[in-house]
Amino acid sequence: MVHKNRQSKLEGPDSGFVLAGHFQENDSYSCSRPNGMKDWLIVYTLDGEGYFEIPGERMTCRSRDVTILRTGTPHRYGTVAGGTWHFVWAHFDDAMIARHWLPDKSLFLQTIDNETVRKRVYRAFMKILSDSRERTDYWNELCVQSLTEIMILLTKRRQSRLDSRVEEALHLLSRQMREPVRIEQIARAVQLSPSRLSHLFKEHTGYSIVDAVNQMRIRQAALLLEHTERSASEIAYDVGFHNYNHFINQFHKWQSMSPSSYRKSKR
Repeated sequence: MVHKNRQSKLEGPDSGFVLAGHFQENDSYSCSRPNGMKDWLIVYTLDGEGYFEIPGERMTCRSRDVTILRTGTPHRYGTVAGGTWHFVWAHFDDAMIARHWLPDKSLFLQTIDNETVRKRVYRAFMKILSDSRERTDYWNELCVQSLTEIMILLTKRRQSRLDSRVEEALHLLSRQMREPVRIEQIARAVQLSPSRLSHLFKEHTGYSIVDAVNQMRIRQAALLLEHTERSASEIAYDVGFHNYNHFINQFHKWQSMSPSSYRKSKR
């Protein structure tokens, strides 16, 4: 299937996404817009290979790559010769997204090397597809929210100084915060040995894995002390401490006061 000079068609300032789709194309697929287009294009490659060409630059996009093409940029894109390209995409008006979330380059490519972020980006694209097709009440606002989530995730990943495996470990720890810390299980999930993960984690965060979990727990406990009427012992259990004295000691370590003093200071 060959697409040439496909031009986006804006429906007005509140129209939302003008096009969104999920394609799997062979190498006959190409699209050429020598005059650029009025909107932006974002593409997330799921499998195979595609290419983007703008004056003086060519990029190949593969699985895990997000490619963003700026409005008004002359371009051509398609499936790499001899292959297939499986991807999701959306056109959007830049007035819908805060400028600081948009890349400065005419053609931008970012590889997502964090599994959790990949899953979130994919889910956000699926929500864009369904909401833009259904067009029920507030479909446009829902699309904007999903795209904004993608842009924030990309910006956060670009600015992060953490190794992607450490980021994934932190995410897994946050999901399992109330459970006993199982370093072997986390290490297996991020495909590292327990010793290598522990070393890498400390190198990038400055904390041991156990300290990082306890810090998460105490931060959550502090919020619950400030904003709920639950007792300190109830909160200790809520955040994963089964020994109240251990909770008190950890609270002192991270907040430099007792839970009761913290609650009084916030009230």
